[in-house]
Amino acid sequence: MKKATVLSILNDLTGEDFSNNLDEDLFASGLIDSIDTVQLLLQLQSQLGMDVPVSEFDRNQWNTPAKIIKKAEDAE
Repeated sequence: MKKATVLSILNDLTGEDFSNNLDEDLFASGLIDSIDTVQLLLQLQSQLGMDVPVSEFDRNQWNTPAKIIKKAEDAE
């Protein structure tokens, strides 16, 4: 459930399907920038109830779909 939601959010932000590429580096590939990051965090909050302050956002911990999914699952 959380995986599908995260993949859906990323698809909306980037137009890419990451279901078979969970280790894609979203920042290095240029698929997500700082504005997209804020949108990602807002969507995670509204759809999954995750509260991640931008001030605590570490790009290296959120740079792949797999890491974002793990964060979502750990936030339960």
